[in-house]
Amino acid sequence: MSEQTAQIFVDTDVDIRFRAKWYTGRVLIYGALISWAIVSLFPIYWTVTTSFKLAPDVMQGSLIPWVDFQPRWRGWRSLGLSPATIFETSTVRDEFLKRFMNSVIISLSASTLAVMLGSLAAYGLSRFSYRFGFMKNKDISFFFLSQLILPPVALALPFLVLYKELDLLDSRIGIILLYTLMVLPLVIWIMRDQFRAIPVELEEAALVDGLSIWGAFVQIVMPIALPGMVAAFIIALVLSWNEYFFAALLTSTDAKTLPVMVASQTGSQGINWWSMAALSGAAIAPLVIIGIVLERYIIKGMAAGAGK
Repeated sequence: MSEQTAQIFVDTDVDIRFRAKWYTGRVLIYGALISWAIVSLFPIYWTVTTSFKLAPDVMQGSLIPWVDFQPRWRGWRSLGLSPATIFETSTVRDEFLKRFMNSVIISLSASTLAVMLGSLAAYGLSRFSYRFGFMKNKDISFFFLSQLILPPVALALPFLVLYKELDLLDSRIGIILLYTLMVLPLVIWIMRDQFRAIPVELEEAALVDGLSIWGAFVQIVMPIALPGMVAAFIIALVLSWNEYFFAALLTSTDAKTLPVMVASQTGSQGINWWSMAALSGAAIAPLVIIGIVLERYIIKGMAAGAGK
């Protein structure tokens, strides 16, 4: 065998080993991703299928429709949302729609307000130097984030007394203001990194061209930071939409939200799992749709700070 032929065999062997290693790595990576996707999506699958189960199917832990159990509309019928009852008068459906609209109005308003205020605060912390006593910009930023450490139960009595004095109990505006305060530190932290990733030279060029600071912020900075603002908005929306503790504590009739209604699905025979699952499925659906529609903004927004 000549040296040239031997070299060809060696190169072929190296190429085969490289391809085998590459395919093995791909199989392991995609296998891990698929496994994680199954683990993440299983609770949603379980919730949706439970809404179509009867009590024995729930107790037996049946998993696969038409194999382990025959799907029924019991959960959705109890809410007046099944095909047979959707066009009939239903007090429960009216109550659900009222709570659903409360959640939509409160979460959207709180998230929008938090992004507006948080973006302004984050822009100031990323572009200007502040000093409040011994605290500088980094300390102020951490102070905002540290507010998330305080457990909600520690704020229950102060907010209950305060809202009673201000006549904000069981009101949408009261819950909107509270949720805004709740998600504002996280929005500030996210947007601060977003603004830091934008070169200051762009704003300086805009100022030279005659724009004011506000003009540069609105016309130059905000369009660039839009993906980050959308990502912060979605995170704030999810936290506001899913919040239960303060909604159950500070509301009773008019401003009660969907999570409170989900948790109240109990009867004389115990928990109505099918009704709770149907309500949970209806509560999850809007967030899933928003996540799918705005997926590219979420990815861009969460990657912008890391890219810096």
